[in-house]
Amino acid sequence: MDIVHLLLLLLSCGTQAARGQVELSPETLTVLRGQEARLTCSTSSTEWTVMVWLLNGKSVLTISKATGALETVHPNVTAERSGDSWVFVLNRTERHNEGQVTCDLQGIATKTASLFVQEKGSVKVVWPNKLAFEGDSVLFECRAAGWYPTPTVQWQVTDKMVNDSKYNSSSEKSGTLFTVTSNLNVMATRSSDVSCLASVSALLAPLKSSVRLIVVAEVGRENEEAVCTPVPVAIMASLSALLLLLLLCICTVLWHRQRRRAKAGAQEAGSLGICRSDQSVSGRSSVAEATAGKVNLGYSGDGPTDAVHNELIMETLRQEDFVSFHKVPDVVSSSNLSLHKDGPARVCLKEQNSTNTRRITTV
Repeated sequence: MDIVHLLLLLLSCGTQAARGQVELSPETLTVLRGQEARLTCSTSSTEWTVMVWLLNGKSVLTISKATGALETVHPNVTAERSGDSWVFVLNRTERHNEGQVTCDLQGIATKTASLFVQEKGSVKVVWPNKLAFEGDSVLFECRAAGWYPTPTVQWQVTDKMVNDSKYNSSSEKSGTLFTVTSNLNVMATRSSDVSCLASVSALLAPLKSSVRLIVVAEVGRENEEAVCTPVPVAIMASLSALLLLLLLCICTVLWHRQRRRAKAGAQEAGSLGICRSDQSVSGRSSVAEATAGKVNLGYSGDGPTDAVHNELIMETLRQEDFVSFHKVPDVVSSSNLSLHKDGPARVCLKEQNSTNTRRITTV
């Protein structure tokens, strides 16, 4: 019995020594779907002849110490030699490649590593930029969809991470992928950027989605020192220019209207003067024609004096101006007009639409 126990002990020590001659690194490898997975198998033994790589218990690649890697039916599996070691390369990893990867030195030892394949989805803050009054509580919602395994979702406000006790998250599985929904309430104290971050362990940097929270009491302020941004200044400048242009247009229109009124008044006054001149000349011409130009300068009758006569003429002109601006011709009425008679002849000049009568005595 002592001899049997001794033989078993020697066999176990030999097995452990053989296993210690094989190293597979890394022992755990996590990659994103579509990325490349690389594992290195090395040994200090010079007695090995064949190295076999197994993926989830199935042989996918065989390497001969003498000839190198043999042809394989798996197009995404290759091998690279690195000194006395061999590198197993799995291109374009897929979810079904996840599992155990084994390096088997035939007749010497085996070593196994774990391969994990994760999937990157998308992340988005559901609502766009928000406006809020100072002191209000604003709700933000984030959705991280299409991930494997369940992603870690975090919030960030103005580049500061939010404690996970201040928001709640829930996940649901659709097929083999996960979707996480997270809600955060932010107290509107100042304008800030609100970001949602989602990640898995194989992702070097988390995916990020950001929106802007604008506090109404601080529109145009970017920090506590109340430094004005160029945007409100530009808006005020634009409004001022617009108001100035509108005022200029109104002044121009009023000036043109005033000028047209003045021009129209001047034209009317000129037309009125021409009408009076024409009427006066026409009246004198009509009387001269009727009396053949002979006026008894020595005649003095009971008729109206020159002053009264001038007053009648001015009254007639005022009535004509009030009624119409058209020239009203004089009508000459003659009673027993004769240049050879001894008796006086009277000529009456009547104007249309007028009750005044002009009397002229001729011989």
